[in-house]
Amino acid sequence: MTDSLPPCPQCSSEYTYEMGALLVCPECAHEWEAGAGDAAVESGEEGTVVKDSVGKVLADGDTVIVIKTLKVKGNPTPIKAGTKVRSIRLIDGVDGHDIDCKIDGFGAMQLKSSVVKKA
Repeated sequence: MTDSLPPCPQCSSEYTYEMGALLVCPECAHEWEAGAGDAAVESGEEGTVVKDSVGKVLADGDTVIVIKTLKVKGNPTPIKAGTKVRSIRLIDGVDGHDIDCKIDGFGAMQLKSSVVKKA
């Protein structure tokens, strides 16, 4: 019966269950109305949710911190872990690069959400 229920919209867990008129995720305790999230996803209203390395949802204008040292092509110095990046923009990038930003000393570039955490 769990095959007919949609996965959790927050953590993508497949172990959702019904509780009255609501669907519940046992892993993250998220509750939502059956069919409410499905209509928004099908019509494209909700968009893609971008999460950082620890699972927090990112939005345009957020400040993030790079969590590991990143080598940059064409630049002899890497972006060091702990570098703060202000005013990010979320994009549908290539190869998983879903953050567009400017980094002091490096200029405009794209980052993967898996190498940053929300500040």
